[in-house]
Amino acid sequence: MAKIFVVEDDRELLSGLIDSLSSQGYSVESCSEGIEASEKLAYYKYDVIILDWQLPGKSGVELCHQFRRQGGLTPILMLTGRSQTADKEQGLDAGADDYLTKPFQMRELLARVRALLRRPITFTGTNFIVGDITLEVDTRRVCKDGHEIELLPLEYKLLEFLMRHCEQTFSAEALLERVWKSTSDASPDAVRTCIKTLRRKIANSDGSSILQTVYGVGYKVSSGQ
Repeated sequence: MAKIFVVEDDRELLSGLIDSLSSQGYSVESCSEGIEASEKLAYYKYDVIILDWQLPGKSGVELCHQFRRQGGLTPILMLTGRSQTADKEQGLDAGADDYLTKPFQMRELLARVRALLRRPITFTGTNFIVGDITLEVDTRRVCKDGHEIELLPLEYKLLEFLMRHCEQTFSAEALLERVWKSTSDASPDAVRTCIKTLRRKIANSDGSSILQTVYGVGYKVSSGQ
């Protein structure tokens, strides 16, 4: 069952979207405010995001841009009353995968959702920025306050994975499965050692870092140092 997240502040439209999507067998979560949506996107995973352009608290374009910058790959369908080409361009440049102008037929929205669900999640080169750390995927460069940091290949892979999944916590065992090669005989202790050296390389002068330990659970990259 696909999980759909709908962010829309028009209560009547939101209700209609929830009813239509639920009738197709989708699991639907929703909210009507930008900051709440940002918090949910930081902690929960969805298969498709339906995002209104104009929202209280934080706009849909801001949410979309933030989500992509933090490594979110979930397909996004942007809803808006704006029909100018420049507006569509702005939404798509922010990271939206599709664009639907209000008013629209619910059948068309459902068709677009099905199309997005069929689309494999791909990633195009971009930069991940968390705190003062920038990771350039195309060049495989990592910079802190504009100064390049030399990382070993495995350290880079670990940092990229955690920055792609910013604010999500992974155990050492989970990181071993997702980052290390399947043929590796490394143990969770190897993950902890890599975390330790990586944190030292990217830490601030006071020892704080975007790479954090969640005691008893695992590790995460977080913008809240």
